[in-house]
Amino acid sequence: MNDSRKSLRIGGACAFWGDSDAGVTQLIHGGNVDVLVFDYLAELTMSLLQKARSRDPKAGYAADFITAVSPHLPKIAEQGIKLLANAGGMNPNACADALRRAAEAQGVKLRIAVVEGDDLMGMREEIAAHKVTEMFNGTPLPASLTSMNAYLGALPIAAALDKGADVVITGRCVDSALALGALVHHFGWNAHDYDQLAAGSLVGHILECTTQTTGGLYTDWWRVPGWENMGFPIADCNPDGSFHLEKPPGTGGLILPTVVTEQMLYEVGDPANYLLPDVTCDFSAVRMESAGENRVYVHGARGRPPTDRCKVSATWADGFRLSSTLTIVGDDAVAKAERMGEALLTRSRRLMSEAGFGDFSETLIEVLGSEKPSYGQQARSLAAREVVMRFAVRHAEAAALNIVAKEVAPFGVSAAQGTTGFSGRPKAAAVFRLFSFLWPKDQVSVTVSMDGQSWPVSIPSGVPVNQALGDGAHYPEKTPTTISGDYLTVPLSALALARSGDKGDISNIAIIARQPHFAPLIGEQVTPEVVRQYFQHLVRGSVRRFDVPGVHSYNFMLEQALAGGGAGSLRNDPLGKTLGQVLLALPLRVPKAWQSELDPGPPGGH
Repeated sequence: MNDSRKSLRIGGACAFWGDSDAGVTQLIHGGNVDVLVFDYLAELTMSLLQKARSRDPKAGYAADFITAVSPHLPKIAEQGIKLLANAGGMNPNACADALRRAAEAQGVKLRIAVVEGDDLMGMREEIAAHKVTEMFNGTPLPASLTSMNAYLGALPIAAALDKGADVVITGRCVDSALALGALVHHFGWNAHDYDQLAAGSLVGHILECTTQTTGGLYTDWWRVPGWENMGFPIADCNPDGSFHLEKPPGTGGLILPTVVTEQMLYEVGDPANYLLPDVTCDFSAVRMESAGENRVYVHGARGRPPTDRCKVSATWADGFRLSSTLTIVGDDAVAKAERMGEALLTRSRRLMSEAGFGDFSETLIEVLGSEKPSYGQQARSLAAREVVMRFAVRHAEAAALNIVAKEVAPFGVSAAQGTTGFSGRPKAAAVFRLFSFLWPKDQVSVTVSMDGQSWPVSIPSGVPVNQALGDGAHYPEKTPTTISGDYLTVPLSALALARSGDKGDISNIAIIARQPHFAPLIGEQVTPEVVRQYFQHLVRGSVRRFDVPGVHSYNFMLEQALAGGGAGSLRNDPLGKTLGQVLLALPLRVPKAWQSELDPGPPGGH
């Protein structure tokens, strides 16, 4: 173990498979970091990696990890920086072998550990016999699966570091576990130090999206400098789990309490009951304090025992999809685009039928630029003179969609004048859907291997869900605010910031008050019922709201909001990334006396 009295500096080097390699360079040469964490795995990535491994037994991992770190291995070894990555995907041993070869080619010796046990495909029959159901909608386990991986926690990573690993490569683990594993090892936390484990999980959650926590995607985008050289995040962590968030000197971006708050609430659902393998986190009373230029102090996370179940994400093949776009310019562009989309579907149906194929399983026409796909009844641009007609379809057979693919280009000469933007014949792509369920932790065997040896890691079983859940912090009950005298009607954006994302078919929208005293009024007017009505064109399920008083915020969960979510959705925004921006246009009534405190928006107004 390192000197546990010394703070630990962890850099977030990768947010997803495809993130910039610039973060590695920044953090190694300007971050003074002890640990780098790399997150590569979205929920549906595993099915793609499994498909790659089925074609090549040496594939199935995120090769970008090897590309990103290889040029820096001598410097990494010289500085003693630990590398922790879930780049192993469906083949962590192959990933370790590739890194080992890259290191040996440069004369660098690394002790590389591999964490295994997340892949449950070998237990498929046993799991099916228990008749597990999808945790969000109750459907039964599909007959044919392409992958099935349990979300592992931080303890195996810490165990590998305890044995002297320089690099730890995992398959599917929760994103925050990478940083938490480093903290457990460094500070000697045990499996029952729940407050520290929750705080360390928050470190990992803040770091996991890299530049998204240093000003990327910030609501007030016009205040953020240096998009061309965004700084990657560094958490300078203390023994109690509190930390300072910063970035390498001279880099772009902006770190403020509200920036970090946006990331903290991103995709956590109920912030008072954020369920992770190692701990049940309560972030509802977390505080963010400015600690200098581009530096924020984060503290106040609390923890409770984890549940006795782990989340398992399985994927299954569900036919094929195809999408394409055409640009339409001129008067009545919206009407022309809508007619063109319907004509394309009608023509395609006829040709598919003549070829002996059945109808589409799902279709969608979106006129981008009309605002209708995102804003529904609130759309203001139906008279737009330049729009993009986007169509997306699903079918059980790729051959049927190949017929459709040939029919897009002809609309450039057979439909409305002003049509352009054809970018080549689209191709049918396989659709992989997500099936998430819970499975007993004591039925998952986790091992760590290094230097030719392997050993099991004991994982505490946890407690039943009803014992793990807590109430969290809440706003005090108050008499509704009475707006007496003059008032203004302003968009929610004048009082608040927002950040949205997804969990399967659930959209998570965080609303963060710009001033603490704005929060009660926001709570009174932005109710679950109001949000459900506002998004009636998109949301098919219920809307729940959670208090987050520590950061003057609310977190909304919109169920059945993404038409299936991920690859299962035909929408242009299947991940709900835009819904926060849409909600910020909601009109609110505020006292006129607040006028000087309201945010005017970017130069030129909202």
